[in-house]
Amino acid sequence: MPIKAPSEESAARAARGVVQPRSGPWVLIATILASSMAFIDGTVVNVALPALQAALHASVTDIQWVVESYALLLASLLLLGGSLGDLYGRRKIFLSGVLLFAIGSSWCGFASSIASLIVARGLQGIGAAFLVPGSLAIISASYPEDKRGRAIGTWSGFTAITAAIGPVLGGWLVENASWRWVFFINLPIAGVVILLSLWRVPESRNEAASKSLDWPGAALATFGLGAITYALINGSGGSAATRGHEAVVWGFGLAGVGALLCFLFVETRSGAPMVSLRLFRSREFSGANLLTFLLYAPLGGILFFFPLDLIQVQHYPATQAGAALLPLILLIFILSRWSGGLVARYGARLPLTIGPLVAASGFALFLRPGIGGSYWSTFFPAVVVLGIGMAISVAPLTTAVMESVPSSEAGVASGVNNAVSRIAGLLAIAVFGLVLSAGFNRTLDRSLAQMQLSPAVRQSADSQRSKLAGAQISEVSVKHAFDEAFVSGYRDVIWISVGMALLSALSAQIIQSKKTQGDGTPRRLTVP
Repeated sequence: MPIKAPSEESAARAARGVVQPRSGPWVLIATILASSMAFIDGTVVNVALPALQAALHASVTDIQWVVESYALLLASLLLLGGSLGDLYGRRKIFLSGVLLFAIGSSWCGFASSIASLIVARGLQGIGAAFLVPGSLAIISASYPEDKRGRAIGTWSGFTAITAAIGPVLGGWLVENASWRWVFFINLPIAGVVILLSLWRVPESRNEAASKSLDWPGAALATFGLGAITYALINGSGGSAATRGHEAVVWGFGLAGVGALLCFLFVETRSGAPMVSLRLFRSREFSGANLLTFLLYAPLGGILFFFPLDLIQVQHYPATQAGAALLPLILLIFILSRWSGGLVARYGARLPLTIGPLVAASGFALFLRPGIGGSYWSTFFPAVVVLGIGMAISVAPLTTAVMESVPSSEAGVASGVNNAVSRIAGLLAIAVFGLVLSAGFNRTLDRSLAQMQLSPAVRQSADSQRSKLAGAQISEVSVKHAFDEAFVSGYRDVIWISVGMALLSALSAQIIQSKKTQGDGTPRRLTVP
């Protein structure tokens, strides 16, 4: 094979959107800090929800939207954000995302109403959709192939560490300063990222990328997911108080389903689709994404409702609530390298069967705690078992996704799988909120009916149902009834989580149990 002259090699790399590495450590620092902001804000806000619910007099529906508005825009625009970077410049779109995220964070911190906070969180979601895919794209463009894997591994490791520290730091800020500082902490980080990016991060783009973008697909996906989420959250009876309102709510849901069907139609005919549907012709790719949805949906639900249980029902300080899930994150971080090696020995199917089964056992252990008791004897066993199950699953699942398509489609496949996991969490919070509210109201009705309450106390209790365990009630017996009703509804959610985890283990049977080849490289399947 003839050796290319340096100028020829540079031209070839430029055509692929790859630039010569410059200031590699600075590139890693900038991308790690930026990604960490987005990843942390996806979970750390959960610890602040009880505090901001009380401060802004919000219902559970309201605080669901604080999380969902961020998740909705991030999930819907994630793939579009990557395409924008390829076309207009990865550093440019990355910096735009960081700036939008910083503006959204500032707005969140100064928000004086729940509606303002929800809109600001949506702006954060748009910024995250631009900067998250941009981070990995910049690393890939800034490092040669022989050093790229180590750079991405470093990025993954440090973002995992920050994701573990984030909820603890957020809880400390809520407890010792204000919930607003959970958002303000992003501003100095964003400033450092912008300065480093302008100073040391090289610009790159994919010269071979399509010049057209799938704006219709992005609009349909965002509206479809948003309308369905709205229907699920507001269909719980908390805000749909009249038949007319209920009709409007579920009308939105039907419109959302229609928009997603139109999305599929548009994607099959688009010259530059946001989601390449032909990838799903691969049985392994479809199976891996089905497993992703079924496993990450209950995880997203637990991450949302668990801090509410700890802070509002169990009366944990915010810092301890933030640290409660630390064992889960650390186990995933520590064991992922080991579980990734299982694919080479046994193929992906076996760990993707065992992992979700262990995770299902972890979810089931969350059924045990009632009200009170030591963390170490109530929630710690559940967190550890769930962490082991997720650790066994995460790396093999990523490997299964990447091996299910040709190498030329690996980036798109990874983006689709990332979007699927986020959509799973988005819909889970909405559906589980519906389930928890129904179980809560059913149990509370039964408890209040057995009490001899004055009409004024009963009216006060009924008026605060929408806040669930966050209700401000002075009557001790009534407050205890609210707490017990929350635990009852939460257990309904956990039962569904157990069932979904078991189904995810069953879906692993779709994936072929192929090991690596004799030379250690994985076999790749072709997409028809």
